Amino acid sequence: MAITTVRSTYALDVETVRVLDRIAHRWGVSKSEALRRAIRGAEAQKPPAADDALRALDRLQRSLQLTPVKAKAWTARTWRERRASATRREARGR
Repeated sequence: MAITTVRSTYALDVETVRVLDRIAHRWGVSKSEALRRAIRGAEAQKPPAADDALRALDRLQRSLQLTPVKAKAWTARTWRERRASATRREARGR
């Protein structure tokens, strides 16, 4: 059975081409085959879980020692600054 191929052109930086050459040589295959295998391998990898992002946010908040009280104070301060900024712009526009 014949395998359908699609010829495509991609721009790769020099170091990536060197890595591709080394991989193809190590595996004993063409650069095209090495690239196909790398793409299939990348697709098969499990994407980072949403839990990872939440854990990163938790670590950030802990490092900032962010508490609900501090977060609420920051929100209030930010809203005041935004309202003051909007008022100044409206005054200039008159």
